[in-house]
Amino acid sequence: MSAGRVPERLSRRAMAFVLAGGRGSRLHELTDRRAKPAVHFGGKARIIDFALSNALNSGIRKMAIATQYKAHSLIRHCQRGWNFFRAERNEYLDILPASQRVDEVHWYQGTADAVFQNIDIIDSYGVDHVVILAGDHVYKMDYEAMLRHHVEAGADVTVACLTVPRADASGFGVMAVDGAGRITEFMEKPADPPGLPDDPAQSLASMGIYVFDWPLLRRLLQQDAADPQSHRDFGRDLIPALVRGGRAVAHRFEDSCVRARPDAPAYWRDVGTLDAFWQANIDLTDFDPELDLYDTNWPIWTYAEAVPPAKFIHDEEARRGLAVSSLVCGGCIISGTEVRRSLLFTGVRTNSYAALEQAVVLPEAQIGRHARLRRVVVDRGVNVPAGLVVGEDPEEDARWFRVTPGGVTLITQPMLDRRAGA
Repeated sequence: MSAGRVPERLSRRAMAFVLAGGRGSRLHELTDRRAKPAVHFGGKARIIDFALSNALNSGIRKMAIATQYKAHSLIRHCQRGWNFFRAERNEYLDILPASQRVDEVHWYQGTADAVFQNIDIIDSYGVDHVVILAGDHVYKMDYEAMLRHHVEAGADVTVACLTVPRADASGFGVMAVDGAGRITEFMEKPADPPGLPDDPAQSLASMGIYVFDWPLLRRLLQQDAADPQSHRDFGRDLIPALVRGGRAVAHRFEDSCVRARPDAPAYWRDVGTLDAFWQANIDLTDFDPELDLYDTNWPIWTYAEAVPPAKFIHDEEARRGLAVSSLVCGGCIISGTEVRRSLLFTGVRTNSYAALEQAVVLPEAQIGRHARLRRVVVDRGVNVPAGLVVGEDPEEDARWFRVTPGGVTLITQPMLDRRAGA
């Protein structure tokens, strides 16, 4: 390479394969009608937008999304918000619902099987590398840095990993590594996670992000499909096999996470529980949030609805439309309501004398007069009746709604209908 020449970005010869078929059962009623990656987050986005935006911002222009559980909401969102790829520029975003493409018996049987059933489609992309992504986490990451690490290390697979306290690592896939970062052992949710060579109190947890060379992955998937004992899963089958018989390398998230400022922490969240989902949304109302949605250098792309600006009306004592330390999206009308440290998604309407505190209100919900809601998640399109009080009496709340171990109350329309009919 001549002096001063900028190396070609590996992302130009890579594709992102997003696994987005999971229900996310720990979100309970929030995923009754939608897959976890389609759950709303951060005011305008869906959870899947983070993986897709990371790929786009990293320079990847070929993507595929494997869907399975209640996929309509997810597919509709991707069709509306991610329809700007142009085939004439060699750009693609394919949505791959489970459709019994291999036989007439099985849907996707696991994460590896979801890729195996679409081998011919990946072949048609003509790529050298495949980045396997989970579609249900919130973070910012430059996959180009991970791709370059993969190539420079001569790895068969590179696994993105988080540094977590060893005491908290039992809920993850955990890696033991040597001093050079080579993975020597890969365990799913071990009771006694291994510590790091340089810090025994910390462990390396898998993020569910993998980089493979496509020819090797293609061969491994075919071998896995022929093994009747396989779980058809990356974390349970393919990765452990490469740890034993190949070269598996750990890539630390700290080396490729995208920070709004140099001293910001490496931000990654699994918002797979109601408490975690509520907290991650409420954290965005902080004066200086760890996740910066206002960073134009690494934007989170999503479906941009054509809605008018948010509107605040009434200026009377006890009937003042205001929001403090809150995010209020377009299309909202805050009519005589006090909103504090809350996140209101697109098209929320509130009525006079209501009060919201630490509330995450999903799109198009209606809040009735004199309602008082604290530490709640309100599902999309819910019509909260006048005078409803939630967040002040946990025992009464639990009679009608789902109250989490962390004291967050989920409100859905069926729950309100049952309460009204009691």
